[in-house]
Amino acid sequence: MKIYGVALLAFCFLTGKLIGNYLGVFLGLESDVGGVGFAMLFLMLAYTYFKKKGIVKELTTQGILFWSSMYLPIIVAMAATQNVKAAVSQGPIAVVIGVVVTLVGFFLVPLISKIGQSQNEK
Repeated sequence: MKIYGVALLAFCFLTGKLIGNYLGVFLGLESDVGGVGFAMLFLMLAYTYFKKKGIVKELTTQGILFWSSMYLPIIVAMAATQNVKAAVSQGPIAVVIGVVVTLVGFFLVPLISKIGQSQNEK
């Protein structure tokens, strides 16, 4: 059933957020440290484990895929907003470094896309 996929995603999310919050407290920060990353790691590990055991059915996979396709863009957008707010509040150097790294990434896309191509593909 699709509900099992949603339940697995919710369990992994809550577990990841819990670990991320405790890690933040342990490090002396007042925020979540990597909770979403832990959640995605747990989801991948649990899904792979259950798939190998033959527990995961097609409808469960559809439930996981549906919510993960909705969930990831929202979380990435929220994290990006928080990072920009934190960078701006820390001073201009963080913003300058962020802009420089982004521009370098844009200029490296054509170079990186050529890596691994054979002569026939060009």
